[in-house]
Amino acid sequence: MTFSPSVYLAVDLGAGSGRVIAGLRGEEGLSLEEVNRFENRPLVKGDSFYWDFEALWKGIMEGLKLAVEKYGADAIISIGVDTWGVDYGLVDQEGKLLAGPRHYRDMRTCGIMEEVETRISVDSIFEKTGVQFMEINTLPQLAAELKDLDSVLPQADKFLLMPDLINHRLTGQAFCERTNASTTQLYDPQKKDWSDPLFEAVGIPRSLAPKLIDAGDVLGPILGEIAAKTGLSPATRVIAVGSHDTASAVAGVPAEPGSNFAYLSSGTWALLGVEVDEPIISPLAREYNYTNEVGVFDTIRLLKNINGLWMVQECRRIWREQGEDWTYLDLAQMATGAKKLQSLIDPDDGRFYRRGNMPQMICDFCRETGQKVPDGPAEILRLVADSLALKIRFVLERLEEVIGRRIEVLHITGGGAQNDQLNQSISSCINRTVIVGPCEATAAGNIIMQMVGAGEIGSLADGRSLVRGSFERKYFEPAHPVEWEDAYQRFVKLMAR
Repeated sequence: MTFSPSVYLAVDLGAGSGRVIAGLRGEEGLSLEEVNRFENRPLVKGDSFYWDFEALWKGIMEGLKLAVEKYGADAIISIGVDTWGVDYGLVDQEGKLLAGPRHYRDMRTCGIMEEVETRISVDSIFEKTGVQFMEINTLPQLAAELKDLDSVLPQADKFLLMPDLINHRLTGQAFCERTNASTTQLYDPQKKDWSDPLFEAVGIPRSLAPKLIDAGDVLGPILGEIAAKTGLSPATRVIAVGSHDTASAVAGVPAEPGSNFAYLSSGTWALLGVEVDEPIISPLAREYNYTNEVGVFDTIRLLKNINGLWMVQECRRIWREQGEDWTYLDLAQMATGAKKLQSLIDPDDGRFYRRGNMPQMICDFCRETGQKVPDGPAEILRLVADSLALKIRFVLERLEEVIGRRIEVLHITGGGAQNDQLNQSISSCINRTVIVGPCEATAAGNIIMQMVGAGEIGSLADGRSLVRGSFERKYFEPAHPVEWEDAYQRFVKLMAR
């Protein structure tokens, strides 16, 4: 008798691309198959920066249709959606999207927190939310929206975060899944609800906030029009997953039970943190600007954002405009061939957050700090990789101060996990074991929570056990510790300048 696997579809949108990935649960465990990949190219309109939501929706619909063609409608159990955090769209009472969602790198939030602080102190904001202060957060975005005379905010009934917008189009249901709500700086992780005092202080109508749901909750069946356009069965359900992609990535970390681990979701952002049972809203966490975000199964992800491979993506964009259409594999190989630990940058210097001529900005930083200016793309790429590894050590050591214990092993997942040179550099720099994989941990974590909603598995430990038994992992051990220690001391001085 032939065993027919159950198929779960993960819609996984990142800052550079979107994917529809099929998770097949069969006798041998869980396997992942990419059904459709599509670019995520932001739109520039004057001085404003937007997501091309309709292009993303087109890629999702095409992926759902292809999945039906490949697996058959009856095999597909459910759909789960995860994206990046903080960004939102405004919808009216009929659920119509009133305007294209702004990109978190849009310049409208520059300096806006200084105005917010005249109404509520930063200490009060952190005490209520436990969230790190970044201009990309939803709170400053909505505060900027209030100042915009052309904003559609007065016509809006709700703000829906990016995965919730997609779920709404699939099901007609307007809810906000809790892991992503916790990225907004408007959610209280101790009360497990929206923070009314923050809405009031900023002047945002509390009625704009949608009702909250948890990862694993069933939103309902897809709309009839979605079934008609894709060929999916009308009984296909949409299940809320860890809709913040980092929440899904952490759920998909193949950590052993009881292991003392940290995770690094390596991609456009490098998100470094640990999983804890309760929010850590301490003076030290506030001083070091760590964030408490909700994870699946009511866990807390204590983490910090590091400006990650965004710098490489921007370098590639500039070089492509100059006629050099290198792939990311080409770029990784170029970096491997360059001399390491020459000049260094702080990846989180504010200039590197914004869209621009990244190679020139990197060279300018080196010139301003009296370092050797990199000679050509290979040296620029190596400088970025080395600096990322050093910043990861800096953030990891401060994280250990906040939690009061040493981390023994670092799990790396995400697209950046495919860069062996970077993984080895991180292991050598932090002087401990690095375990890499699966690269598609976000999709795996997404599918784990769909299985929870479907009643197929019952706990996070069960899900991680499934991941460990289904995907290979790579191990990296430290090398050249003295060389990396000397570079780290240079890096710390650079950070303190």
